[in-house]
Amino acid sequence: MGRDTIADIITSIRNVDMNRKGTVRIESTNMAEKIVKILLREGFIENVRKHQENKTSFLVLTLRHRRNRKGPSRTILNLKRISRPGLRVYSNYQKIPRILGGMGIVILSTSRGIMTDREARLEGIGGEILCYIW
Repeated sequence: MGRDTIADIITSIRNVDMNRKGTVRIESTNMAEKIVKILLREGFIENVRKHQENKTSFLVLTLRHRRNRKGPSRTILNLKRISRPGLRVYSNYQKIPRILGGMGIVILSTSRGIMTDREARLEGIGGEILCYIW
């Protein structure tokens, strides 16, 4: 039985965000580094650094939190895994969904690498829909 590294990344980030922790540590893989680079570029996380421990490297992410918030605590990040090992979901560039009218992002795995929905529409390529983030 294989591991679903994308689901592990999403679950780790969601759990840390719900518990109001500042940092999360995830195992470093090529897929994880590309997804984290997109999250950093889109402004969902503040900082990323690589940490080596006993021949295993980890990515330490610092999440972005709202300051001076009053009222009940709410999570900032909403992440949803779409395509999974048991059910792959593919889309062409014309039918890539828009999350909250373009406020959120869709992360796709295309023939040219992992990219956001905006980049895929500009290049005119579709691919496997990995996750939604808003």
